[in-house]
Amino acid sequence: MVARKSAPKRSPARRLAGRLLKIGAITTVVAAIALAVTVYIQAAALPSYDALKSSPNGQMIRVRAADGSVLLSLGPSYGEWIPYRDIPQVMKDAMVSVEDRRYWSHPGVDPIGIARGIKISFQRDNRVRGVSTITQQLARNVFLSSNRSWTRKVREGLLALALEWKFSKQDILELYLNRVYFGGGAYGIDAASRRFFGHPATRLNLAEAAIIAGLVKAPSNYSPTADAEAALGRSQVVLRLMREQGRVSQAEIDAIGADDVKLAPSPKQNSVRYFTDWALPQLDMLIDETIEPIEVWTTLDPAMQKAADTAIAANVPAGVQGALVSLDRDGAVRAMVGGTDYVTSIYNRATQATRQSGSAFKLFVYLAALEAGYTPEDAVVDEPVTINGWSPRNSSRRFLGKITLRTAFAYSINTIAARIGQDVGTATIADMARRFGISTPVFTDPSMVLGTSDVRLIDMTRAFASVGAKGVAVVPYGIVKVTTANGQLLYEHHADMSRVLVAPGVAAQMTDLLQTAVNTGTGRAAQIGRPVAGKTGTTSSNKDGWFLGFSSGLTTGVWMGRDNARPIAGLQGGRAPAAVFAAFMRSAVAKRPVEHFDTEVTLPEWQLEPDDEAYYGDPEAPPPADPGRQVDEDGLPIGSPPDGAVDIEAPPRLDQSWIDEVIGRSQRQPPRAGPAPAASPTPAATPSARPTPRPGPPPAAAAPARVTN
Repeated sequence: MVARKSAPKRSPARRLAGRLLKIGAITTVVAAIALAVTVYIQAAALPSYDALKSSPNGQMIRVRAADGSVLLSLGPSYGEWIPYRDIPQVMKDAMVSVEDRRYWSHPGVDPIGIARGIKISFQRDNRVRGVSTITQQLARNVFLSSNRSWTRKVREGLLALALEWKFSKQDILELYLNRVYFGGGAYGIDAASRRFFGHPATRLNLAEAAIIAGLVKAPSNYSPTADAEAALGRSQVVLRLMREQGRVSQAEIDAIGADDVKLAPSPKQNSVRYFTDWALPQLDMLIDETIEPIEVWTTLDPAMQKAADTAIAANVPAGVQGALVSLDRDGAVRAMVGGTDYVTSIYNRATQATRQSGSAFKLFVYLAALEAGYTPEDAVVDEPVTINGWSPRNSSRRFLGKITLRTAFAYSINTIAARIGQDVGTATIADMARRFGISTPVFTDPSMVLGTSDVRLIDMTRAFASVGAKGVAVVPYGIVKVTTANGQLLYEHHADMSRVLVAPGVAAQMTDLLQTAVNTGTGRAAQIGRPVAGKTGTTSSNKDGWFLGFSSGLTTGVWMGRDNARPIAGLQGGRAPAAVFAAFMRSAVAKRPVEHFDTEVTLPEWQLEPDDEAYYGDPEAPPPADPGRQVDEDGLPIGSPPDGAVDIEAPPRLDQSWIDEVIGRSQRQPPRAGPAPAASPTPAATPSARPTPRPGPPPAAAAPARVTN
């Protein structure tokens, strides 16, 4: 019997290798089955092709004016959906060449691209890198976020495999080309083509297709409207890749001419954007975060906005900026202009800029005085005053002597404002400014009464509107309501007109003074043929000009100046700013009924003193050219009317008796020596209420000098 040879024994290493090979094979099979099951489940859960076509990318915001017209559409814009068969072949080839050269052969993920991405990730900074396929990009854009993590990449790959399982290559490319973001708010090739070239995507030529395909990598960097040179440079990369992959010949590239690419002009940005830039950020506080399209209904009146643009353009000097805000009686912003040209400067000078307000700040000085017991008819003495080493002067370089508080306000007498501040206290005046909505810091040194604190135009306009509302707080707002695209209400504004800032009597007396300033004082250029109450403001060396006022329930504030705060020859609040106010208001209130104030005032139409603030020792304020002839800082004779007004000869004397005679107040009661300190008037107070008389201190004392007839 022949002995059987036993099989040679394998070494332990070979046995281990065999075992590992079997385990690996089984693991591979199991993993493949698991992957297939996972992909199948994912594919089954995917929306239908029609659903994917209709789902939007990002949030669409449509902003409407007060009349319902569309002011602005923000967020993604979509063109027509272009079926695969109608997409130009050059567009398909350009996109595949630059984004996914192996698109037609891989199953949704590109193993070569994945390996390359892993290698670069470990070589550099551990950030996940790799060339995502077109299918992966579609999966990310539709279903995932753009955060960089291994988890997201795995999910992206699984979804890409599922998409390829459920849909054809042609379907996926059609979805991608109609959904991908190309910059400028444009989603899809049709929106991009219309945005950048002004025609539908079905007419794209080779050069245009190369530009659009090149945008996907970095829409902001390569946008033709932002950087045409960068866009053209990127398109050359796309054309080179197309040639290397055999999708276009060099002859076809060489045949591209200058006329093959004509960029569509950018839509003109007008001053409406100043308003929308101010109003829309408030949505974060008004509604919960949502991705669905919304409609934002605003307070802006298109006709008033146009009138504001026209008034600014016609009256702002060259090289100077101008801003305007107009508020309705409940605080609704009807017009807003933040500068002379939004395209060249998006900086909103109506809501962001802080500048000195000059004599416009005297609103708070006189409000504090009226609340403390002063009346418009109280007599005061205009004479030199020094407070803590500070000596304000009037630009006429003279003093009028005995006048009423009304006259002092109408002609913006600086010395009287300084004495009022000394009497009622600058801290009290600062508190009054903050009470009326001034949100910037307010100084409390003696010169603060002349408007040395920086303020915002919208805050000052709000303050004047609150006076016009009889002392009730007015809060500016720009959004009336927010709805979804199908009309569901998400937010609605309700104006709160219950907060009383000062007693109605104080507000009425302040309105009386403001009307005086327009009828006969520094604001004569703001007259519009119906009752107007307002105040001018001009800062030292004519750096800023202001006019703020109200009529027929509409309050408007105007500012002019240079962004670098350099002086402007001839700029005074009673000139160009008042002219802007008048030009705008004539149009804005034309269809509103005439409203008379509680106290009607008819005063002489002769201007004693232009409205500008200056100080002793101010190096930028030149002295009068002729000591015997009084002139203002521009060398103009004191009493010169605004540009275009008739020069009226000055009266022979400038005293209170003359003013009384002209306005028919010769039988007026003698003014008291001075009002007694009093608490704030109650809401029941009326304009005719008068405080208990008190003895007045001599002129050298802290309080303003008052005299009796």
